[in-house]
Amino acid sequence: MNIDGVNTGVVIDHIQEGKGWEIYNLLGLDKVDCTVAIIQRVESTKYGKKDMIKVDGDVDIDLDILGYFDTKMTVNIVKNHELVEKLKLTLPEKLTGVIKCKNPRCITSTEQEIVHQFRLADPENKRYRCIYCDVVYKE
Repeated sequence: MNIDGVNTGVVIDHIQEGKGWEIYNLLGLDKVDCTVAIIQRVESTKYGKKDMIKVDGDVDIDLDILGYFDTKMTVNIVKNHELVEKLKLTLPEKLTGVIKCKNPRCITSTEQEIVHQFRLADPENKRYRCIYCDVVYKE
C-alpha cells in the first residue's frame, strides 16, 4: 500500500495499535478542511505494530490531548516535504475540556456551561484532580 507523504502538515507517529480513530476523534480531525490519513497496524521494530495519522494541511494539534493520551507518541511537523520539528510529548500540567469530573457534587455536574478543568497531581501515576472539587479523576 502506498500512502503519499505530507507536503505541509503534521504526522502523529507511534500511536498505540488500534487507537488511531480515538485520537482522530479527540482532536476533531473530522472537522478540518484538508487531507487526513489514518494508517493502522503499521509494522514497527520498536512497538511491534502501531497506528499513524498524517494531516496534510496547516492545522493546530492540541498537544495536551496527545500528551494526556500517551506520552510515547511523537508529533512531526512537516513543511515543504521536509521534517522541521519532532515534538516529544509530556503529561500536561493542566487539562481543559478533555476529561470530565464524575463527582455528582462537583459544580461541573450542576452548571453545564462550566468547562471541566484538571491539574496534574501525581505525574508518576498519571493522576489528575478536578480544580473545582479536588476529586481525583479515574477512568
